[in-house]
Amino acid sequence: MSVSTHGLRVHRGPQALRAAVELFSSMRFAIALLTVICIASIIGTVLKQHESINNYVNQFGPFWAELFRAAKLDSVYSAWWFLLILLFLVISTSLCIARNTPRIFVDLKTFKEGIRAQSLKAFGQRAETRLDEAPAAAANRIGQLLVSGGWKVKLQQREAAHGHADAGWMVAARAGGAHKLGYIAAHSAIVLVCIGGLLDGDLVVRAQTWFNGKSVFTGGGMIADVPPQHRLSPRNPTFRGNILVPEGAQGSVAILQQSDGVLLQELPFSIELKKFIVDYYSTGMPKLFASEVVLHDRETGAQVPARIEVNHPASYKGVEIYQSSFDDGGSKVKLKAVPMAAAAKPFDVEGVIGGPSTEITNGKEKLTLEYAALRVINVENFADGGAMGSGADVRKVDLRHDIESRLGAANKTSKPKVLRNIGPSIGYKLRDAAGQAREYQNYMVPVDTGDGQPVFLLGMREKPEEPFRYLRVPADDQGSMDSFVRMRTALADADTRTRAVERYIAKAVDPKRPEMAEQLRVSAARALALFAGSERAKADAATKGGWQAIAEFMEANVPETERERAGAVLVRILNDVLFEVLNLSREGAGLAALPSDQKSQAFLTQAVLAISDAYFYPAPVAMMMTDFTQVQASVFQVARAPGKNVVYLGCLLLIVGIFAMLYVRERRLWVWLAPSGQSDGGDGDNTTAATMAFSVNRKTMDSDREFEHLKHKLLALKKEGQATP
Repeated sequence: MSVSTHGLRVHRGPQALRAAVELFSSMRFAIALLTVICIASIIGTVLKQHESINNYVNQFGPFWAELFRAAKLDSVYSAWWFLLILLFLVISTSLCIARNTPRIFVDLKTFKEGIRAQSLKAFGQRAETRLDEAPAAAANRIGQLLVSGGWKVKLQQREAAHGHADAGWMVAARAGGAHKLGYIAAHSAIVLVCIGGLLDGDLVVRAQTWFNGKSVFTGGGMIADVPPQHRLSPRNPTFRGNILVPEGAQGSVAILQQSDGVLLQELPFSIELKKFIVDYYSTGMPKLFASEVVLHDRETGAQVPARIEVNHPASYKGVEIYQSSFDDGGSKVKLKAVPMAAAAKPFDVEGVIGGPSTEITNGKEKLTLEYAALRVINVENFADGGAMGSGADVRKVDLRHDIESRLGAANKTSKPKVLRNIGPSIGYKLRDAAGQAREYQNYMVPVDTGDGQPVFLLGMREKPEEPFRYLRVPADDQGSMDSFVRMRTALADADTRTRAVERYIAKAVDPKRPEMAEQLRVSAARALALFAGSERAKADAATKGGWQAIAEFMEANVPETERERAGAVLVRILNDVLFEVLNLSREGAGLAALPSDQKSQAFLTQAVLAISDAYFYPAPVAMMMTDFTQVQASVFQVARAPGKNVVYLGCLLLIVGIFAMLYVRERRLWVWLAPSGQSDGGDGDNTTAATMAFSVNRKTMDSDREFEHLKHKLLALKKEGQATP
């Protein structure tokens, strides 16, 4: 019993191994792997890779975000299961090659000259005739003709005494053997491409976190302070990362983005950025990014100058350096706080983009000012139609949509398509005591959006994935926001509002009708107080002031049938009173009053809209840039890719293999030549009975024409079975 069991174990092992080899080397298994790889590649293309978990939560919800993270769909190409599938595909294809290559080479050397003469009559493409020459002479003639046509030929003489039923000559020929070599080339290409992908992918880097004591860094701070266990050696055989280098500075550590953090890659050299060059089209759009750099060898101290452009990388010590993009390198900015709330006060502050934040206190609120971005060039599309972006990036241009969707109402006018550079902008964040931050983007110079009144654009958004909404503050005749700020301050003062109402009454009411003055004074004072936010339209109103407060007052106190007429009257009264507030604010600053003309009315209209919208502005101050010193930085992609040449070789083999399999036809030809007397039982007359058979791996019209040509050339036949006289 024990012997029998042992015998079963001996046989089960080889059987299981053969079954596994059969499975891995089967075409169905390889196709299944390729299908999974294609699906994974589609997911990796559609779903943005290596994004933060918050971005996935905002876009898809917490359930799907957690599912994506658990299944590594946010980092498909470095996921363990994707690399495992590639490995299995390499094994499967290699086994296919190993199993079939010996048979292919044997088949390429075989002419199959031992085929029985009677078997030729079973071929679909065959011909028979009688030749006026001896079998040996016919065999040599046909063989020479085939050789001259590019065929490989083998002649076999048969004698009845050597076991053959008939004596004669067999001419066996073959052509198109490259078809089978194409199979080997195509399958080898798949193996090489997968190996190159594994070498240049994340596998080697991940292996160092699995087996070499390295770990992903998830914290923050300076690169120099990151511990050694998060750093990879300069001898790392393969990597791909990014490095930011400001003008006049050097960098020697690249950042390798991982799904759960970053790894730092030490480079065998440091990159010094001498000068960053950007060139623009006439529209202001950038057309050229280039970097003048010096590469400092960390071992020898050698200095190698180089110029890096988009699509023109530099190479040093096996590392390719690409111009990826550009960024701010620590520009210095000077900002002025413009009050947007009654209790706020103006102040000046200086900072560095990406540098330390500044604690500010304005009124009762304590905020942290973070310097996010400086953009010197902002090319925007003021055309009618859809938006292409938020106006925050020179590569995403369409500001008009964001202006029209700013805080509050706006005049939407149609303008022809035009691209304009609207000057520098400052991006910053204001973070409250709870850690919540809002992002702001303010333009340095006023912009004419098409209605003739230049405005300062103050952008704000709650979340990074949202577009900016813009508050439009009118610029005065000095190109500043001072007139707007003075008017808003005057509006908040009760005495100034009273004086403005009295001025309005003196101009609007006929002295002969004093009974109208008191009624108009009450209405104007009430409307102005509502607009200034010093009186609520109703007890539960959340609106602080502006046109929304006026609308709530009308809704609560005026019948619906009378609202349109009463509203028009109230708006006209309020505009006139606000014009008096504007002139009082100018007089307080020692300036002349504005005349009641079209230009003044345009400024007043935009100022009133801005004051109304400013009640919803979520910050006590708006930080306006007064000066800056730009420092640019280049973002380089550095890569050591030993698998690149392997992939190139694989692509070449794939092209050759597919071409061979699709366009090269494997053909085989047999001609049996026997003395005619032997074939028909006659006396023998020095003639030969010839039987030709033709075989092709893929029958086409070309193969039919080739067969007809061979019949005519070798046997002098025009049609199958009909001899030429």
